[in-house]
Amino acid sequence: MPDPPEVHTARFQELSPTTLYGILRLRSDVFVVEQNCVYADMDGRDLEPTTQHLWIEDGRGSVVAAVRILDDSSERSIGRVATRADHRNRGLASALMRRAVELAEPPIWLKAQEYLRDWYASFGFKVSGESWIEDGIRHVPMRLDAKAP
Repeated sequence: MPDPPEVHTARFQELSPTTLYGILRLRSDVFVVEQNCVYADMDGRDLEPTTQHLWIEDGRGSVVAAVRILDDSSERSIGRVATRADHRNRGLASALMRRAVELAEPPIWLKAQEYLRDWYASFGFKVSGESWIEDGIRHVPMRLDAKAP
């Protein structure tokens, strides 16, 4: 059984230029090119001092999976979950999500592509509203609430 992947974590100011480029390139490759979602990925939220970036690198130091956590005071959100096509089905996104949930602490919300609803549910997220179409892809809001003491 292979070792679990190392999940790196940093705020924007702590990212090296090479890592930042790798994260942005991955998101562009997955969302803009592969999924044909033409939107402004660089929305300014990456720069916020409370935003956390998580990523996994391959053996050559290239970013192959990434996610970000946004902090909106009372709630956090997880988004921009992306894995390079040639590194999928290896548990990388699951490793990132487990770590993101640990760091974010509920309540946490996300906008899930509907076909991934069950995958997000495996981390405890529940559908929290009606679905909608964004960039031609059906999405559903999901939320992970704090566990009762």
